[in-house]
Amino acid sequence: MPETIGIAGTGRLAQALARLLVDQGAPVVCMAGRDPERTRRAAAFAGAGVEPAGYEGVSCRAGRWLIAVSDAALPEVAGMLAAAHPQPGIALHTCGARDESALADLRGRGFACGTLHPLQTVSDPLQGTAALRGAAFAVSGDPEAREWAGEIAGWLGGTVLAVPGEARALYHAAAVLASNYLTALIDAAQGLLARAAGVDREEALRGLAPLIRTAVDNTLDRGPAAALTGPVERGDAATVTAHLQALAGQPEEDLYRAAGLHALDLARRKGLEGGAAQRIEAVLRGNGSRQ
Repeated sequence: MPETIGIAGTGRLAQALARLLVDQGAPVVCMAGRDPERTRRAAAFAGAGVEPAGYEGVSCRAGRWLIAVSDAALPEVAGMLAAAHPQPGIALHTCGARDESALADLRGRGFACGTLHPLQTVSDPLQGTAALRGAAFAVSGDPEAREWAGEIAGWLGGTVLAVPGEARALYHAAAVLASNYLTALIDAAQGLLARAAGVDREEALRGLAPLIRTAVDNTLDRGPAAALTGPVERGDAATVTAHLQALAGQPEEDLYRAAGLHALDLARRKGLEGGAAQRIEAVLRGNGSRQ
C-alpha cells in the first residue's frame, strides 16, 4: 500500500508524531527500532493497529517513512530501510541541522526524500502530542516529499517554513538559542538566586517563574526590542559593573557578558544614546569592569 506509513525511531518525538498521525486517521502501520521491548512500548503508545518492527530486514514495507532518530543514527537507519525496501516511496527525517542528503541510500532506491523538523521542544511523548499541534515545521527536499511534509504540518494545524539545505545549520542554531539556551540561561539565573537568597534551587525557580513568564510573554507580544528592560536598556553602566564584579571568576560571568552585548544591540535599536551605549560596551567587553 503506497500510502501506508512507518515511523523509524522510538524516542519522544517519534512516539508523539506517531500518535498524532494515528489520531488523525493516517495509516501508520508500524514503528521500527533497535530494542524490541522499547519498540513494543512505542508502538503501543502510538495506538491501535501500529505494529513493532526491527530495522534489520524490516518486515513492515510501508510506502512512506517518517524517520525520527538522532542525527548520528540517521544515515545508518536510512541504509537499513533502503535495504529492506526494493520499491520506491517517500521518506522524511526530523533532524533540524541536516538536509535530505542524509537519506542518500533511500534516494538511491528511488525514494523522494525530504525533511520535516518541528520547531518545538518535546520533553516526553504525551507532552509532545500537545506541543506539536500548531507548531512550525522546517521543510526541504524533493517536491513529492515536500508535499507530504506540508500535509503532515496541515494535519497538525501547523505552518511550513521552507529552509533549504545550505541554511539548515543556521536555522537549527536559531532553534537551539530559543529553546536549549533559554533553558540554560534560566538554570544560571536559578543558581545565582539560590546563592544570593540562601534558598534551595527549587524555591529559587519558583521565585523566578513569574518574571520569566512575563518577560517571555512581553517579548512574544511586543517584539524583543520593545520588551527589553533593565540596566543595559537604561544605559546604567554602574549597575552592569556591579553585576560583573559580583560575578568575577564565576562560570556565569562570560554568559552575562555575551548576553549583555546582545541586549546592548537591542538597546541601540530601541534608541539608547551613543555615549551611554559605548560605556556599557566597554564594561561588558572588560575594559571598564575589572579592577
